[in-house]
Amino acid sequence: MTSSIEDSGRVGRGAADLDAVTETAAAAAPAAVDTQLIEDLEEALKDVVDPELGINIVDLGLVYDLSVDPDNTAIIDMTLTSAACPLTDMIEDQVAAALTGPESGLVDDFRINWVWLPPWGPERITEDGRDQMRALGFNI
Repeated sequence: MTSSIEDSGRVGRGAADLDAVTETAAAAAPAAVDTQLIEDLEEALKDVVDPELGINIVDLGLVYDLSVDPDNTAIIDMTLTSAACPLTDMIEDQVAAALTGPESGLVDDFRINWVWLPPWGPERITEDGRDQMRALGFNI
């Protein structure tokens, strides 16, 4: 006779507990965030320019994920072209102006989660970003 734990493909002492937690979390998940707000945030982040390359952080592929929590705080998972970049404060100031400034006011606050995996590489640059880089003289 097989148990439901074995049927679910999970084995081990805490498998049933893990299934229960997953079901509870799914039931408690907030409603989907307005996709228009996410698009507006992404568009606003195109005003944030990487100070070293002169290209916006979205088209450079530095933004890995973007969401908004129930408190109207934008959560941005992003990376930098180099972990040693000394300009994170400048980027954070630009993000604040783009998302929470008096002219935008898209969200009440923001949080940047600096992510290093997967590492950034030029393959993450959008076609628009590649066009911008070519216009600046980069051979990409």
